[in-house]
Amino acid sequence: MGKTWLGCALLAAAACGALPAPARAAEVSCKMDFQVSGWSVFYQTATGSGTVRCDNGQSMHVRIRVKGGGLTFGKTRITDGVGKFSGVGSIGEIKGHYANAQVHVGAEKSAAAQVLTKGNVSLALSGTGEGWNIGIAFGAFIIE
Repeated sequence: MGKTWLGCALLAAAACGALPAPARAAEVSCKMDFQVSGWSVFYQTATGSGTVRCDNGQSMHVRIRVKGGGLTFGKTRITDGVGKFSGVGSIGEIKGHYANAQVHVGAEKSAAAQVLTKGNVSLALSGTGEGWNIGIAFGAFIIE
């Protein structure tokens, strides 16, 4: 009977908020330097690579893929891309599919910025590059 009573007491204390909530891991600040190139004729595709570095000393080389569709035409190369992550507990959380929607028009040298999400993780992208493009595209920005 003692164990049952103790279990009920702990359950009641937790329900009343008397027990502390489990500690959440501290948020880590991570930044990605990358380059991507690709094309689009209705279907958008691009590939590239980058390096993610976090303020806790972790770093990782990544492969990047962009895919999607829409009313889009063009050829683009981003050479000085920067991504800043928020909502990250560890570097392993940055991998995956980020939702991507964009409207774009560019010729010759161009610059772009957008914010993507994957659950609680957000990725703010900016970069400069060259090429030409016009359209509206929906798809995924994938970090592997």
